Amino acid sequence: MTANVAVETTPDIPLWNDPAQPVAARVDALIGAMTLQEKIAQLYGVWVGASDKGGEVAPHQHDMEEAVDLDALLPTGLGQLTRPFGTVPVDPALGALSLLRTQTRIASANRFGIPAVAHEECLAGFAAWGATAYPVPLSWGATFDPDVVRRMAAAIGRDMRSVGVHQGLAPVLDVVRDARWGRVEETIGEDPHLVGTIGTAYVQGLESAGIVATLKHFVGYSASRAGRNLAPAPMGTRERADVLLPPFEMAIREGGARSVMHAYNDIDGVPVAADETLLTGLLRDTWGFDGTVVADYFGIAFLRTLHGVAADWADAAGTALTAGVDIELPTVKTFGAPLVEAVTEGRVPEPLIDRALRRVLGQKAVLGLLDPDWSPVPPALEGVDPDDPEALRGRIDLDRPENRELAREIAEKAVVLLTNDGTLPLTRPRRIALVGPNATEPTAVLGCYSFPLHVGVQHPQVPVGIDLPTLRDTLAAEFPDADITVTRGTGVDDGDLSGIGEAVDAAREADLVIAALGDRAGLFGRGTSGEGCDAESLTLPGAQQPLLDALLDSGTPVVTVLLAGRPYALGRATADSAAIVQSFFPGVEGTHAIAGILSGRTDPSGRLPVSVPRGPGAQPTTYLGARLAQVSEVSNIDPTPAFGFGHGLTYTSFTWSDLTVNAREAPTDGEFTLALTVRNTGERSGTEVVQLYLHDPVASVVQPVQRLVGYTRVPLEPGEARRVHVTVPSDVASFTGRDGRRIVEPGDLELRLAASSTDPRLTATVTLTGPERRVDHTRRFHAAFTQDPAPEA
Repeated sequence: MTANVAVETTPDIPLWNDPAQPVAARVDALIGAMTLQEKIAQLYGVWVGASDKGGEVAPHQHDMEEAVDLDALLPTGLGQLTRPFGTVPVDPALGALSLLRTQTRIASANRFGIPAVAHEECLAGFAAWGATAYPVPLSWGATFDPDVVRRMAAAIGRDMRSVGVHQGLAPVLDVVRDARWGRVEETIGEDPHLVGTIGTAYVQGLESAGIVATLKHFVGYSASRAGRNLAPAPMGTRERADVLLPPFEMAIREGGARSVMHAYNDIDGVPVAADETLLTGLLRDTWGFDGTVVADYFGIAFLRTLHGVAADWADAAGTALTAGVDIELPTVKTFGAPLVEAVTEGRVPEPLIDRALRRVLGQKAVLGLLDPDWSPVPPALEGVDPDDPEALRGRIDLDRPENRELAREIAEKAVVLLTNDGTLPLTRPRRIALVGPNATEPTAVLGCYSFPLHVGVQHPQVPVGIDLPTLRDTLAAEFPDADITVTRGTGVDDGDLSGIGEAVDAAREADLVIAALGDRAGLFGRGTSGEGCDAESLTLPGAQQPLLDALLDSGTPVVTVLLAGRPYALGRATADSAAIVQSFFPGVEGTHAIAGILSGRTDPSGRLPVSVPRGPGAQPTTYLGARLAQVSEVSNIDPTPAFGFGHGLTYTSFTWSDLTVNAREAPTDGEFTLALTVRNTGERSGTEVVQLYLHDPVASVVQPVQRLVGYTRVPLEPGEARRVHVTVPSDVASFTGRDGRRIVEPGDLELRLAASSTDPRLTATVTLTGPERRVDHTRRFHAAFTQDPAPEA
């Protein structure tokens, strides 16, 4: 619908270029002046790579796309530039110059002077050569600290914006349903509240820097059958509504995300890219989302090639447009000539084009790309001479000390101490046997969407671009007086047993063994974790478990250190290791963080964002199981985890006491207020993570035994105590009822204050009274925590 807005135009400036006018009026005027070809040109991207010489970008060739002729495309305009920095290694300053020159060409080539939106991946940092590689999202979840994630995202966004990027394809808000899925490392965890709160903080940080955050993958991608990438996602509407959708609701309403990426999967036979009830009915009509919906790469073409719900490219384009997809990525395929022809022939209504275009141009207007004073010069190149490219090389630093400091803070907060028999922290160890495939591998700290592993591996002649100290390097610095013997033992996944004997010999001659095990991130089978690197079971890859078992038999205490993208069953090591330290691809400062935990320089405070299984085959399981999902006498399979969601040890001890509840009853539209005292009773400083779980003993539909509804970190010095308050709105007890609507039911509830999902400390039994109440996406999502500012003596 065209907005009826009275405007006063500025002389000699077209209405669409006048920033003094309402965005809707500017967009409507521009749409009215465009040809069909010019309209459609704004609805697709082109995959390009910046030039390391500072020249214009070059179209990227991919085995799933045809060659793109920019000279033929650009006169009608261009919607997006796909990954100019994230396609080939390029010096950031020369990449920015290349993007500048390309944007100048794009704007000059079309009648309206409209530049493209440049987007990049930023899942664990700006995916560009030389940029800081932060911990992966699973480590974000392990921090239980939205604030540090918000600060990280703002730093990533500032770096992206400084070189001319407008949109970031992050965060991933998929909730882990099966840890065998290769993309677990890209997720924040197995609990929707944790995913939602951490993901929303990331969105807030990215958007604060002027970057359009893109939520992915909407929705159901992580619920694929058997954890296989791109497999069908069989689920009921209640699982989708109560587990998978809440993080997206939260990130849109509280985070202000301006873009959503559709998921590849189908749900009960309907591909998400073709699902109008999801992409329009729910996302827009119900939730009120007014941003852009972008295609996951090649996702529209997949409607024909993988899903078989479209007869040809035009049919795929029309189906996606009808559903609510606005932009085809990564490059023009179905939204090009096939769509022009389909609209011309009347197969696709032109109002569908205008609907998508209104959203796309509205976003470009807000980004300033329609303003008369728009400049292609990014902030990092202001005031420099673009005619001397080589003088620019090295001018832009995307891995500055403040970035590294932030990366280390996150890594330190994300390392989880699973077990400890008192061996840790280490006190001046004399002889250390450092064993395992991740002991000397620099990239063992990186996830599959880090630039070095996502792109750099295809360019082995190019330096990695960032400093990646190995665990051997940081342990040598942390324990300068120790004699450290390094033995590989076996590879990550080669199954080689020949080096185990040498590793055991080294272990027997040492006072302590540090076993550095885990994953190698990669893509499509080139790693043990990452996109397309799914696992048949949760046994450690390759021969790592036999290596670990042999080390445990050596008689020397073994500290098991994991640098991984998913949780693994560790067999007898769960009980027999002197300690187990779990990290999830902790980024460029990850080995420093691990060394600091081992020495005690840093107090461990991470908590598990995913359960660690007891056995490798009882999948899929998550802590969110209902009663029938628990261990029982009628099945010989025990899904009980070795370490539950939220678990993590410290080097001190805490007591929880003095629970008070303001009232034991509240109406279904009310709230409860609780308070407790947490005291550090040990001799070291430490951080307790107070977690609040809700248990609904009787409900009209089956509920998880418990689910997280709030949490807070409580740092305390030895002997220090703090009063912690929590307000629990009735809304957090809501769930999807039998008629498909979200409700709050009257009845008894248990509010469990716990150190993890398996370690409740204090429980309040309360009752909701009054009538059943309907709620929607405007409900209160959180239990709110506060802490007294002055600790008790």
